[in-house]
Amino acid sequence: MAAQLMNHPTVKKILEGGVHPVSQKDFAPLDSDWLRRLCLDSGADDVGFVEIDRPEIADQRAEILAIFPGARTLVSYVLRTNRENIRTPARSISNVEFHHTGEAVNEVGRRVVAALERRGVRAMNAAAMGFPMEMDRWPRKAWTVSHKPMAVAAGLGHMGIHRNVIHPRFGNFILLGTLVLDAEVTSYSRPVDFNPCLECKLCVAACPTGAIGPEGEFNFAACYTHNYREFMGGFTDWVEKVAESKNARDYRKRVTDSETVSMWQSLGFGPNYKAAYCLSVCPAGEDVIGPFLTDRAGHLKTVVEPLQKKRETVYVLSGSDAEAHVHKRFPHKRTKRVSNGLRPDSIRTFLFGTRLTFQPGQAKGLDATYHFTFTGDEKVLATMVIRDQKLEGRRHRESADRGDLPQELR
Repeated sequence: MAAQLMNHPTVKKILEGGVHPVSQKDFAPLDSDWLRRLCLDSGADDVGFVEIDRPEIADQRAEILAIFPGARTLVSYVLRTNRENIRTPARSISNVEFHHTGEAVNEVGRRVVAALERRGVRAMNAAAMGFPMEMDRWPRKAWTVSHKPMAVAAGLGHMGIHRNVIHPRFGNFILLGTLVLDAEVTSYSRPVDFNPCLECKLCVAACPTGAIGPEGEFNFAACYTHNYREFMGGFTDWVEKVAESKNARDYRKRVTDSETVSMWQSLGFGPNYKAAYCLSVCPAGEDVIGPFLTDRAGHLKTVVEPLQKKRETVYVLSGSDAEAHVHKRFPHKRTKRVSNGLRPDSIRTFLFGTRLTFQPGQAKGLDATYHFTFTGDEKVLATMVIRDQKLEGRRHRESADRGDLPQELR
């Protein structure tokens, strides 16, 4: 077999030409200034570099190496969005901006990877911008690389209380991308030494579901159920409504014509975000903050209030904090009870999901401790403590049989 390989025309041509395959580790580190210029010339607005062993991304390291063995450097980059397109109450304009900029993020990644490949450097565009695609894992983590913590580690900003990365210059009007390289660079980036977030709480005031708390709390379920209504779990809920309907008339009682055609547009063009108002109203960032500093009342009147006053349907879980928030804060908005399609497929997913779906408002006055004993295929002991409208969950250990359980749980 070895002799046959050595006589192959391609092998002979390479060896006769004096070119011998080498390991990527034999290459000198890439010049960081050259790599930065390549990314900017390819269309990125800013870029930073993170070594694979950086402590801030330790929880991502194993998966990165699984999808790209030999990975040594992560390249995080941002593209600016057009601010007024995001700020408008016309979500159609905002969604076009999100999708077109997202396509540009992916295209920039392709250009940089192609240029590196031509240079002999192994590289990969690690994850689609904003649209997780590892759906065989659903409802667990369906993405390969988490762009936000990568951007923070790369010095491209910090998370605001609205859970979006705020760039020191561009504010939160950015979309993120990440590349993986099997090469080192001469200089790595470090996180910026301050948080651009102003903690002005305008994102708190504008969010239709109350997902962002004034002290930085975040209600994942509230945000996910409404803003991502036509993504993933919301789509499965819509499909089930189709399946459950007895006929067309029954379907129209469950789903309005407007909702049906909106879902069609999401399928035909790209999923439509229902809000993302937290991005719209944020005044942080050097390029963004000027008008807010000179005329705060004007910012409230022209940017924040139109979103607050907009008459719209807000999708909520039955009896949720979001439902109560809309009725109290935005009585002119209509609520519609739906499912968000988040159904655990394992005990581990269930235990993790309780942190995402916990409703602190509904837990007011509750002081309770719950012990769980799971004895099926997954033998797990767990405890959940609800106190002061907070949830603390602990998975003690897996149990081989009930004889291993503590006395109080037998």
